Amino acid sequence: MLVAPTTVGAYLRDLPPDRRVAMARVCSMIRRSARGVRESMRYGLAFYELDGPLFALESGRRHMSLFVAEQDVVVKHKDAVAGVDVKRSFIRFADLNRLPLDVVEKVVRDSVAARRARLAAGTIPTQAELLKLWGIKEEKAEAPIAVTLALTAAAKTPAHAAAKATVKAAKATVRKAEAKPKAAAPKASPAKPSRAAASKSAAAARR
Repeated sequence: MLVAPTTVGAYLRDLPPDRRVAMARVCSMIRRSARGVRESMRYGLAFYELDGPLFALESGRRHMSLFVAEQDVVVKHKDAVAGVDVKRSFIRFADLNRLPLDVVEKVVRDSVAARRARLAAGTIPTQAELLKLWGIKEEKAEAPIAVTLALTAAAKTPAHAAAKATVKAAKATVRKAEAKPKAAAPKASPAKPSRAAASKSAAAARR
């Protein structure tokens, strides 16, 4: 049974090196700039909550997307970074080696300020509303590649196959040995009477 990562740390460990480093840098930036934020894995995304969902981070094969709950913040910074989708309120980073962390930090800090204002006004969006805004369908939001997937792939390597064959052969040998009938123990030959007993028997017979 495949088990999907339940923490962001486990999810990062399962990513290829380049994607892992890039996503870890943004995750670290969010935690550092949004004190008190809660991190979790949900719908195959790294979720960050502060009085409700605030950010979601997705690692694609050749890009990374930062979904922002505060749409006004995205509009404010749309000209400062490429890959902004105002309608769906996210930023797509196409070059993982050149992340605009300075802009990301401003987006995070402004989002925290906007969230505090929303909290005071009692207008915090629900998770369902944000998933709709971000274009993420709840029923289709799959968990990321399971961490055990790497183990499954490893099982197909020649070394693993050889080890598996060895174990199978050993088990077969044990089963054959257990099924083979045991040789019957030799019957004990009756004990011969001693000379003294034989003499007594002969004397008694002559009487």
